Amino acid sequence: MLRLPSGSFMEETIMRGRYPSGPEYVDVQHLHGSAQAKERLRVILETMMGQWRVSEACERLGISEQRFRQLRAELFQAALERLEARPAGRPRRAEESKETAALCQQLAAMQRELHVAQVREEIALALPRAAGSPAAAESALQKKR
Repeated sequence: MLRLPSGSFMEETIMRGRYPSGPEYVDVQHLHGSAQAKERLRVILETMMGQWRVSEACERLGISEQRFRQLRAELFQAALERLEARPAGRPRRAEESKETAALCQQLAAMQRELHVAQVREEIALALPRAAGSPAAAESALQKKR
């Protein structure tokens, strides 16, 4: 292992694990957005890191300093809002409207009626004498259909 003199710059900058990502993270395919939006974000981040002066960044983006400061403020505001504490878990589903609930109840009732009718038909076919004469049971089934 390489030994560095104590107090040297390199001694303080040795890190383990992955390299931290900065403005180059904008180019990663995970982020969805237009090329212009990604370029603006990258330049704003690079300006924050001291790689560009505001005037140089404005020239690179083709915008005024006022617009640059506005974009930077919007970026910070959006980031801050997104980082606000929120309740854990999935958000609750919206309540069903009264009309939807009524239609669901009506559908359930109709499905029950259909099932009862199918059971009655099966019973009538299996036990034709219980409903009367076989001819009467068959004519009753023909009327249903």
